[in-house]
Amino acid sequence: MPFKNSLTRTLDRLSFIPQALRPAIISRILGRVVPFVGTSGLLYEVLSAEEVVVSLRNRRPVQNHIKGVHAAAMALLAETASGFVVGMNLPDHSLPLIKSLKVEFLQRSVGSMRAVAQLQPAQIEQLRNLPKGEIVVDTVVYDDRGESPIRCEMIWAWVPKKRAQPSA
Repeated sequence: MPFKNSLTRTLDRLSFIPQALRPAIISRILGRVVPFVGTSGLLYEVLSAEEVVVSLRNRRPVQNHIKGVHAAAMALLAETASGFVVGMNLPDHSLPLIKSLKVEFLQRSVGSMRAVAQLQPAQIEQLRNLPKGEIVVDTVVYDDRGESPIRCEMIWAWVPKKRAQPSA
């Protein structure tokens, strides 16, 4: 039986949407769940257990003073892609937490950005079966030239969700 959690079940319910419209509609829905992500205009291009691809158009609301994508927007893009690939694999009783977000700015970016976050099979196995832990999520951010203007290291942890305590 394939792995299912609340995120994958939600995506399954949207499978009737034509493929050409799916990224925009799913992005709008997920943007409501995480308001800051929705405000930035991220587009979820690929959402699978092994890989999540998220893009960001270089437009005025996310630009810096030299009309490139702002550093914070690039970090948001990488954090979002890595977080969603983790979220695609966590059981509903687990809570994902970003533990460390390291971003090195190597060169000026050109145009729009795309983040690709990937997990290896052993990492997926850990996420699905260990009650808590942490992993480094391989995340690469590309610009319109196909260059990686930033280097990222995203460490995600997961812990059991706390149960509501009965009131006295």
